[in-house]
This record gives sequence, structure tokens and C-alpha cells, in this order.
Amino acid sequence: MEQTDLHAFLIAAAAVLGLLVGSFLNVCIYRIPRDLSVVIPRSFCPECGAGIIWYDNVPVLSYLVLGGRCRGCGCSIGLRYPIAEITTAVLFAITVAKYGWTLAAAKWAIFESIMIVLFWTDLEERILPDELTLGGTVAGLALSFFVSVPGEFVPWLWPSLPPIWCSFFNALLAACILSVPMFLVGWTYAKIRGREGIGLGDLKLMLLLGAFLGVRDGVAALLIGSIAGSIIGLAYILIARKDASTYWLPFGSFLCLGGAVLPLVGKS
Repeated sequence: MEQTDLHAFLIAAAAVLGLLVGSFLNVCIYRIPRDLSVVIPRSFCPECGAGIIWYDNVPVLSYLVLGGRCRGCGCSIGLRYPIAEITTAVLFAITVAKYGWTLAAAKWAIFESIMIVLFWTDLEERILPDELTLGGTVAGLALSFFVSVPGEFVPWLWPSLPPIWCSFFNALLAACILSVPMFLVGWTYAKIRGREGIGLGDLKLMLLLGAFLGVRDGVAALLIGSIAGSIIGLAYILIARKDASTYWLPFGSFLCLGGAVLPLVGKS
């Protein structure tokens, strides 16, 4: 098999894997905010509670065959299910196209999966579960020993530090740099306006972004999320005629959007 053919095959395999993982991510999106096990019971209809037969649980295809409805009760299945599966497949394919079949690709596939779940839980439930934000932060710090996290300050401060530990402290420092200023901004806003401006979940999400992305890309993700949130959020408030003083923007979803983009467009 030629090199180009092998690369194409690996990308296609990553897309198929993404579809399967995306199906599991849908389980996580629904169950984690409700404190349900993501392992048992097997997949079921949220409306009637009937278990889903395996051939009705094939990513995307089953949704199309069933016409977006439960076979048992006929209730509509949310469009989020195929969207999440297709998104995961696309992100996995792009990740492998960029990084190959490597540890770096595995790290970013994990990261993209976390971003997808957090994007939807915040959008649908206004929840950024600790299992993913704090658990993801720990995972990001652990993965820094295997895939380097960029940073300039730690090597400058401690030139003799081994690269593996330099990567870890880059990740740890980035998590602090991204979350602490946001905490101070949120605390100041709450004191001035008398209401919460930045949720605790958003702060934990910044820990996660820092641990995976480092300072530079973490700040870029914050900027992308802030700009996208401001534009899209304002447009939605105007179109839906929401009260801007009380509407709670799912800021975490936009941070996840910014975070998901960075590993795929930045330097390898």
C-alpha cells in the first residue's frame, strides 16, 4: 500500500472510530448531568425508557432509517445525536490527517471528545460537569508527560529542567494563568453588579484548556470563545427577544468551540 493510500485509510478509519465514539459521547451528554452511569443500563429512549436494540443504535444510519423517531414510542429523537456523531467523526479525521496515528493524535482526540460533551451539556443544561472539567484537567496534566505542552516562561526560569517536566509545568502554569484572572474578573463583576458574571464551571473549564493547550493557545481559545459568544449571543438575544440582563449565555459552549479549533489549525 502506497504512503498516500495508507494515510487516506488511516483518516477514514479515524472517521469511523469517531462515529462510534460520538455515539458514546451522546450517552455522556445525556447521562452525566443527570448523575447516571454511562455504562449501565444499555442505551434507552429518554421518553419511554425502552431499551434500544443494537441495530437501532448504529451511528447516524439508524437515525436516518428511523426517520429521527423512537421505534417504540414514536417520539422524536433530538437532532443533536447525529450532529454530535458526525462532528466527532470529522474532528477525529482532521486530527489524524494533521498528526498521523501518534500519541499526539490520541491526546487531541481525547481533548476533542471532552470539548464535544462539554459543549452540549452547557448548551442544553447549562452544566459543565466536574467529571469532565476537573477530570479533564488531570488528564491534560498527565498527558503532558507524553506530548509536549509549549511554553517559554518555565524553560527561561529553569533552563536545566528536563523537557518532560518542563512540559508538565508549562501545562500547570497555563492552567493557573488562564483561570486565576478569570476568577478575579468574575469576582469583581459580582461585587459591582450584584450577580454572578462567570460561572464556577467556566473557571474549571479554563483549567482544562490551559492543561491541554498551554498559555498561548489557551488565550487564543478564550479570545475565540469570547468573540463568538458576544456576536452569536447578542444576535440570539435580539432575534429571540430575550432580556439581556437575565439571559444566561452558555459561555462554556463557546470556550469549547474555541478550544476545539486550536489543535487543528495551530502548528503541529
